[in-house]
Amino acid sequence: MLIVGALNYLSRLSFIAFFARREMPALLARALKFVPAAMLTALIVPMIVTPAVAGSAGVMPRVLAALLAALVAWRTRHEMAVIIAGMAALWTLQAVL
Repeated sequence: MLIVGALNYLSRLSFIAFFARREMPALLARALKFVPAAMLTALIVPMIVTPAVAGSAGVMPRVLAALLAALVAWRTRHEMAVIIAGMAALWTLQAVL
């Protein structure tokens, strides 16, 4: 565990140390702007579309709630409204279905 932690730390440090006194290439800087959205998508999409464990409501309520949350995000651009709408829709759909 210590070795993996040290390698993780060194890999991050090397990137910071390498660009500390250099100009970051424009293409790399542009590509790095998409990393947070890509990481969030990679974490959320499997949770939405993966079949649920036995005894739960299944995939359909999660997909419908995610679609509603996406619609709220598109219309309002307000994070808290998206969270509230998505969770309310999920809980309601799980209770009904």
